[in-house]
Formats: sequence, C-alpha cells, structure tokens
Amino acid sequence: MTVMAPLMEVTLRGLLGRRRTILLALLAGLPVLIALLIRISGGRPDADRILDTLVVRTVMPLVALIVGTSAIGSEIDDGTAVYLLIKPIPRWQVAASKIVVAAALTAVMVVPAVVLTGLLLGSRTGDTMTTVLAYSIACLVGGSAYAAAFVALSIFTSRALLLGLAYVLIWEGVLSGLLEGTKFLSIRQATLGLTAALGVRVPNDPLVPTVSVVVLVAVLVGASALASWRLARFEIRGGD
Repeated sequence: MTVMAPLMEVTLRGLLGRRRTILLALLAGLPVLIALLIRISGGRPDADRILDTLVVRTVMPLVALIVGTSAIGSEIDDGTAVYLLIKPIPRWQVAASKIVVAAALTAVMVVPAVVLTGLLLGSRTGDTMTTVLAYSIACLVGGSAYAAAFVALSIFTSRALLLGLAYVLIWEGVLSGLLEGTKFLSIRQATLGLTAALGVRVPNDPLVPTVSVVVLVAVLVGASALASWRLARFEIRGGD
C-alpha cells in the first residue's frame, strides 16, 4: 500500500486536468440540472425513471469511460507510461492503483448526482430514501465495474474510447434490449439487477440479483486480472 499510495496520487492528479474535470462535472451535473428544472417548472416525474435513464444508462458509463480509458491509456499513448513501468514496482500494483483511482473518481462524480437527483424528485413507487440508497449502492458497484473494464481495455488497445462507446451505446443500448440472452454481458443490466435486489422497482426487467452480483464481481476481478497480466507482458522498447 505504501507503494500504491504515490501511484494513486499521481494518477489522480493526471486525471483531474482542467478540461477533463469540466467535462466530468458537466456530465455528472446533467441529471441534477434536469431534476432542478423539473421541480422549478412544477412537474414531478418518478425519480426511479430519471435515475435509470439518465444516470445508470448514460452518465455512469460515460463518466467511467472517460476516467477509465485515461487512467493509464493516455500515458501509454503519449509514451509517459515508460517512466512508470521501468520502475521496480510490481505490475499488478500499477494496475490496481489505476483501477482504484478510476473507480473512486467515478463514484465521486456519480453517487452525489444520484443522491441530489433522487432527493429533488422523490419516488412515486416507494420510499425516497430507499430509492436513493439503492441506486447509490448500485452505481457505486456498477461504476467501479465499468471503470475497471475500461482501464483494462485501454491497456490492450489504443482505441479503447471508441470500443467503449460502441459497447455502451450499441451493445448495451440496443442489442442487449433486443437479444434477451445477452443481458448477462451487460454491466448496465447487472447494475439495475442490483438496484432491484435492494428493494427498488426498476422500469425494465433486469438480471436476477444472484446473476447481477456474479456479473459485477466477475467484471471487477476479471478486469483487474487481465490488466495485471497485460502490464506484466508489456514490452518497453529502447531507442535504436
């Protein structure tokens, strides 16, 4: 942990560049802004649907994608990762520090948005605090799974951002809704399944609780293992 602490600090400082921070803040603030406008206009839609549509399906995966692909992918792309990887630090610690920071930053951006949006709108299908707590816990776990997966993806390919967008928008946005048997390959569906397991009715039929937990744990563990394995085999080439 003494080695990982400075790695996490450097990673966090690298992720919180001015442009990226502004983009993340705008994304995270979108559902809160919409909830505020709804309250000001006198409307009162169900918070469950807003949290499902805006946060779980849009904001959470996009925030995790931006953070996850930048945690180490940007360092690999611009060559600065070489200075980190030549140090006598176990590669699994490098991978773990990147994933922890990406997951934590995703949670910091998404969970407060869930809380504020839920409290502003309230819930028509149950207790508001139960809804807020369930979605907060589910987004904490689901966002961490997304972040870990995108960190691992960025180590394998320089097109991680494009592939991540395709996964979020095409696979999860279209195909998992049309092909019922592919839901277990969706982090979004697993997140909604965890939300339902915590006592909140979600608009669509998600994965069952047991499968949801298995999927999220498998993504977290599998992404961490793959990222460590790939970094352990990462070749650093010297100049000719």
